[in-house]
Amino acid sequence: MPIEIKMPALSPTMEEGTLAKWLVKVGDKVSSGDIMAEIETDKATMEFEAVDEGTIVAISVPEGSEGVKVGAVIATLATDDEDAAPVAPKAAAPAPKAEAAPAPAPVAAPAPAPVAAAPKANAEDRVVASPLAKRLAAELGVDLSKVTGTGPNGRIVKADIEAAAGGAVAPSAPAPAAAPAPTAAPAPAAVPDFGIPYEAEKLNNVRKTIARRLTEAKQTIPHIYLTVDVRLDALLELRGELNKALEPQGVKLSVNDLMIKALAKALEIVPKCNVSFAGDELRKYARSDISVAVAAPSGLITPIIVDAGTKSVSHISKEMTALAGKAREGKLQPHEYQGGTASLSNLGMFGIKQFDAVINPPQAMILAVGAGEQRPYVVDGALSVATVMSATGSFDHRAIDGADGAALMQAFKQLVEQPLGLLA
Repeated sequence: MPIEIKMPALSPTMEEGTLAKWLVKVGDKVSSGDIMAEIETDKATMEFEAVDEGTIVAISVPEGSEGVKVGAVIATLATDDEDAAPVAPKAAAPAPKAEAAPAPAPVAAPAPAPVAAAPKANAEDRVVASPLAKRLAAELGVDLSKVTGTGPNGRIVKADIEAAAGGAVAPSAPAPAAAPAPTAAPAPAAVPDFGIPYEAEKLNNVRKTIARRLTEAKQTIPHIYLTVDVRLDALLELRGELNKALEPQGVKLSVNDLMIKALAKALEIVPKCNVSFAGDELRKYARSDISVAVAAPSGLITPIIVDAGTKSVSHISKEMTALAGKAREGKLQPHEYQGGTASLSNLGMFGIKQFDAVINPPQAMILAVGAGEQRPYVVDGALSVATVMSATGSFDHRAIDGADGAALMQAFKQLVEQPLGLLA
């Protein structure tokens, strides 16, 4: 019997997506684990792998199709013991002409996997799972025998592992909190045409999500901003010494790597800022997971350095380099960008002196870092010249009092100005 290949849910919040590109065509043979298509979700462009072996006999949804609902048939596969002659594809549900109601912001805990037939065991009584799912399960510590598969014939696929990993987070781990539903924002007013030549570029799913979430954040979160000037000379000197020592390992620390570490340590010193507002409760997190803003071709995305406070600066540097590369290629997996307890945004490389960043809900704070520059500075009672950076913390005033926010900024400043504390 031909196998219907359906639009997968590649993230816990995905309800529909764009079938950006087919990497196979009718008549191609595929094996389990082969990459078949690139699918654009509300956060990134991700690869979709085959879970069964056979021949593609129909493609129901052409590449470039938008608004393809999760579960819609996108292709048909004939197994090796079936007739592989092309068949007429089933018509896919038409994409809505107007943009569908946006999916809930990725602040709710991942929904449980849909009910499906239990995975079947083969002759050796092993759980049936795709190679990628097995590899991901090993990395995340997920027991395959306890996962319900949603793929063809109950096969466990990557989305099932991600859902299981998200639902198995220990209570002490920072789990995204369900936020109260914000008041629906009014539709944007039509932009008048003044006769100025222009080119209209249609928004991709990532840009639509960014626009929606930033609007919700500014409308629903009472921001408070606190700025400190931080002297960088000692940190830059330490960075130079560390890079000489780490050169044989191929590691080169950036200032941003040290800022990630400093923010994580500051959150450990002032745990009242490592929280999120969740309606009638305050979530207090037991570790510092730092979301780092990265500019990707499709828009801003925030890969996460998990438990940054306990990691060495060299480990943070290696991890950040790998995550930033995957972000720019659109290859981040959901568990690599969903979550986080606080964020860091650095525009210093563009010469920006100081800016106020928008909080990334359900987090309750974000640190905006500007450029280090030579400024007149009083050192030991005398005027001199020092390398100084302005850093601004944006805090959710529902969850964090001004005094606690100020204590965090003070701790951050002290860690940067006395950077040996970052190595402790």
